Amino acid sequence: MLSLADFTLTELETVVQTAVSFREVLSRRTPKVPALQGVVVTTMFFESSTRTRSSFELAAKRLSAEVLNFTPGTSSLSKGETILDTAKTYLAMGANLMVIRHQDSGVPQVIARAMDQLNSGVGVLNAGDGLHAHPSQALLDLFTLALVLNPDNPSTSLLQGKKIAIIGDILHSRVARSNLWSLSTCGAEVHLAAPPTLLPPGFAEAFANQSDRPGERSIVQHSSLAPALHQADFVMALRLQRERMAQHLLPSLREYQQHFGLTRDRLICCRPGVRILHPGPVNRGVEISSDLMDDSSLSLISDQVRNGVAVRMALLYLMGVGKTASE
Repeated sequence: MLSLADFTLTELETVVQTAVSFREVLSRRTPKVPALQGVVVTTMFFESSTRTRSSFELAAKRLSAEVLNFTPGTSSLSKGETILDTAKTYLAMGANLMVIRHQDSGVPQVIARAMDQLNSGVGVLNAGDGLHAHPSQALLDLFTLALVLNPDNPSTSLLQGKKIAIIGDILHSRVARSNLWSLSTCGAEVHLAAPPTLLPPGFAEAFANQSDRPGERSIVQHSSLAPALHQADFVMALRLQRERMAQHLLPSLREYQQHFGLTRDRLICCRPGVRILHPGPVNRGVEISSDLMDDSSLSLISDQVRNGVAVRMALLYLMGVGKTASE
């Protein structure tokens, strides 16, 4: 699972419904099942992460899988070993699933290709690569939205026709790219808003045309916040990386907050019951005001983290079922 670009609506629905089952498991007194007993999951995170790494590791343990942790600073990479040789080392140890995160785009694809060439049968999950994709984050966002729309029967069909605004550094966001694929596949109307330096003219059109169904995805971009928020059902803020100031893409965080920061007053033009999402970590007072972030009637940030475990259990299960250490 490297990207959501080729996911069908049926496949997205399969993930959502599988996550529903594992969400119920997590609510039990003993939140664990033997579904992946004997399966070895390797978390290869070449880039710092708190939420994604912890979520995948907890998900694997809840499925009774064995987990091998990789830490670049204490690995043989520091001695000159290549990334592919590291992956082959874990393969030799019996890894069945590799969860890979890297600061450069394409690394999970390279490892997946190498595993296929070796006929290893190893499944590779992209946990975030460069500016390319972060599929598990977009899937947990999708699951969170479906749960809000119908807690008793969440489904991708509920997103049809909903207006979802994505605000922030869209140009450099792998989260935004993955969400664009999943949300537009579900029939949502996605509106993007950011300063022109972080959302160049023609971005939405170019993205939509990458699809095998060009013209069928409803993606609109704006250079100001108000039209994106108008009558929005959900608003997703993205993390603003401070290095964008060093790259002269923004004059200051304060300038960004004044024009694109989410506040209670700015949400007035949204639909009643609008909810706020953010992939984290959050720059409080920049992307979202502190009072919004801490308001459980508006913010879904904690729900996203909580739902991430169920969704990643679903992904590991769907990719790992049938795999055993003896295969």
